[in-house]
Amino acid sequence: MDASFGSMADDSAGSVVFPRINVRDPYKRLGISREASDDEIQGARNFLISQYAGHKPSVDAIESAHDKIIMQKFHERRRPKLNIKKKMRDISQSRVVQFVTNRFQTPATNHIIKTAVVFALLGVLTVLFPTEEGPTLQVAISLLATIYFIYERLKSKLRAVLYGAGAFGISWLLATFLMVSVFLQYFVA
Repeated sequence: MDASFGSMADDSAGSVVFPRINVRDPYKRLGISREASDDEIQGARNFLISQYAGHKPSVDAIESAHDKIIMQKFHERRRPKLNIKKKMRDISQSRVVQFVTNRFQTPATNHIIKTAVVFALLGVLTVLFPTEEGPTLQVAISLLATIYFIYERLKSKLRAVLYGAGAFGISWLLATFLMVSVFLQYFVA
């Protein structure tokens, strides 16, 4: 009577041993590429099983590699990897982003440095001269800096003064009404 399929004594007698039995990478073990389709994976498995059917460790190694690949593919389908570069390229090529990026320009380095110096000066003045009546000096410097930066952009003194004063007036009124509404909301109610 023949020995059982699991017996090692009869397996090694006349059967061929799978040459890539100890290869760790399941794709290399089956001899397929990482981009192989499900049909190619199944075909490689079936071909190798039919070739090395008489040697149980070879069949186990082939089945193990097949199972690992199938599980990897399953997990990739469940949790696909995000291609950040492709997503960013798609977003940057959208019409809205193109409109916004074409509308605005990155300011020159000297403009950024001038703005940083003005803000640093305002910060230092606020720390050195805190007033109980309000930051009058800082507001005046902010208004002058606003008019200067608008003039630098538009090259028109009249428009720079009008835009700067208009922005100052609107922000002053808005801040005043917001303060009153906050006061009324919390202290009157």
